[in-house]
Amino acid sequence: MNIEKSQLIRGTKSDFVFIIGLEIHAQVRSKSKLFSNASTQFGAEPNSNVSFVDAGMPGMLPVVNSFCIEQAVKTGIGINAEINLISRFDRKNYFYPDLPQGYQISQLYEPIVGKGKISIQTEEKLQKEVGIERIHLEQDAGKSIHDMDPTTSFVDLNRTGIALMEIVSKPEINSPFEAVECIKKLRLIMRYLKTCDGNMQEGSLRADVNVSVCEVNTFQSFRETGNYELLGTRCEIKNMNSLKFIQQAINYEARRQIKLIEAGKKVDQETRLYDPSKNETRPLRSKEDAHDYRYFPCPDLLKIVLEKEWVDKIRDDLPELPDQKQLRFINSFNITPYDAEVIIAEQSTAMFFESIATNADGKIAANLLINELFGRLNRDNLSFDENPVTAKQMRGLIILIKSDQISSKGAKEIFDHIWRSGGDPTELVDKLGLRQVQDTSLIEKIVEDVIVANPEQVDKVKSNPKLIGWFVGQVMKKSQGKADPKIINQIVNEKLK
Repeated sequence: MNIEKSQLIRGTKSDFVFIIGLEIHAQVRSKSKLFSNASTQFGAEPNSNVSFVDAGMPGMLPVVNSFCIEQAVKTGIGINAEINLISRFDRKNYFYPDLPQGYQISQLYEPIVGKGKISIQTEEKLQKEVGIERIHLEQDAGKSIHDMDPTTSFVDLNRTGIALMEIVSKPEINSPFEAVECIKKLRLIMRYLKTCDGNMQEGSLRADVNVSVCEVNTFQSFRETGNYELLGTRCEIKNMNSLKFIQQAINYEARRQIKLIEAGKKVDQETRLYDPSKNETRPLRSKEDAHDYRYFPCPDLLKIVLEKEWVDKIRDDLPELPDQKQLRFINSFNITPYDAEVIIAEQSTAMFFESIATNADGKIAANLLINELFGRLNRDNLSFDENPVTAKQMRGLIILIKSDQISSKGAKEIFDHIWRSGGDPTELVDKLGLRQVQDTSLIEKIVEDVIVANPEQVDKVKSNPKLIGWFVGQVMKKSQGKADPKIINQIVNEKLK
């Protein structure tokens, strides 16, 4: 397999390859927390969504939220992963002011979801599969706030105990573009499954990005041997919640490491933060390994034991996933892979498209949706939920276009009118005087008049057939743009032959 251009970084002495692994923290879509019945509502007053369990009060015991277990299993099935029928929770011990218990309940040795994979498209438009090492459940920590007072820090425990799925990829991502595509694909799958809302701006989805670099020759050896020790020392960039910043951070960190390597220096394994204002990463702490956290099985929780029949029922009830929907749209509605990819990017847009394209012209439906509707939503900074155009109006417009009753220009005018003021396309076409003339005898008369009035152009057509388009334009002009271009083309060609 060749190394793609987007995967290469040019050093001063040799070429390197990006080696990237992701640890994606996805908040489970649940109304209550992983081990308590406290609310997960975003934006609540600080420390208002905190139970005694979340606050780490003595004697309080955690009780597993079975719905969070189901959501993790559903996500695992969605990425073709192994579901472990027996899993357990561990205690991950460390101190931080926003971690009231002094430990985090997580899963290390026996996670609920094992190996899986997702399919992405590289920058060179090639399909690539990225391995998922595991998905484990864990409770989130709280939030330390340092910018409300010059001398004091505050702690908000509302997030404490919220269920997270940590999705750990294999280090098989080889460009910043691929890293973003992985996150986008996982987010899309989870949104379809309704297991995570994926709102990065609210902290519902964030990523720790592990970055190392590897010389091209060494990388080729890794491909042959599968020896991960060849991939170089990694640095972890913590808590990234912006796709743009993730790309920038990876680029900066890879180049920082290359400078060290080419200067004969060592890359230290450490945790770093990304500063977008300076476009640089900086050290936070030395990178911990599992033994630093003194993991041991959580004594307050029994092992999670799942029945195979229960897992199979979740699998059977799974909705149509993005890749399946995209393929079906391409085959059923005869649209391009690109158009299908754009349409399925949100479930709401996919449902809307299907409602207007079923038993209609899929290509016209896709064109109206992407170019006209999406274009206006972006222009006016509106979400799809704020779309003023109904499926009935779109279907009416599709019928008018398909039957050649309106031109492409007329379709835009009617769409503009519907966008601003509403209305029925089948009524607006006559009200706005946009119905195309399809009277063959009338169009033929106009064509003949144009030919008679331009004998020199007629002679030129004999040596340059492309000039037929000039006659078509003149006929359109004389008909004030109302004559059907298809009929004009047919008659002009017949007359000039």
